[in-house]
Amino acid sequence: MTEEDDIDLASLADEDLVSQMHDDLYDGLADEIVEGVEILLSRGWGADRVLNDALVEGMGIVGIDFRDGILFVPEVLLAAKAMKAGMAIIRPILAETGAEPMGKVVIGTVKGDIHDIGKNLVAMMMEGAGFDVIDLGINCDVEAYLSALEEHQPDILGMSALLTTTMPYMKTVIEALNERDLRSKYIVLVGGAPLDENFGKAIGADGYCRDAAIAAEMAKQMVTARRQQSEPSRMRA
Repeated sequence: MTEEDDIDLASLADEDLVSQMHDDLYDGLADEIVEGVEILLSRGWGADRVLNDALVEGMGIVGIDFRDGILFVPEVLLAAKAMKAGMAIIRPILAETGAEPMGKVVIGTVKGDIHDIGKNLVAMMMEGAGFDVIDLGINCDVEAYLSALEEHQPDILGMSALLTTTMPYMKTVIEALNERDLRSKYIVLVGGAPLDENFGKAIGADGYCRDAAIAAEMAKQMVTARRQQSEPSRMRA
């Protein structure tokens, strides 16, 4: 039995419990995260506070170490699984209280491409950053993206490709948005092993994300910046 096994989460003060939950997320301990979430809620914490202080901050630490090469995909997937276990408790409460997520993301792997590990990791990290994520899966054509954008009205459209032969389809989707005068409504982020920043710029994306941690960071920055830009417009109106 390790020292970790001996920790009585209920005996910890709030600040120490949150710190321990960060460690448990890092280690991918789903049961401990569920217990921690339930304890904080029982102490009168709001679901949004639990989300932001315990889960989002904890996944932020995971994201930094993933970006820096300290953690790797299997470990991040475990952390994301633990985070999702906690989210399963929090999400219904947030829905009842009308709490606003960080933003909304529609994401999918483009048509002709059935690779999804990277896309799944981005979706998990986005959710860990506080976004509501609609994952369209693999082999998504223009109509699938357009339909999802119309239905969900997200802040961000994310597209993934792992094959050089499917990369150009990202431009096809962006051109379809332009043709329908929808391009300016959404932040478009692209990623995948064969892509680079120059490709992202060439096809008209707002950003190229080298990995899942960067994608989550970029998403938060861009959504925040866009909302700040829109505030003066609403005030003038």
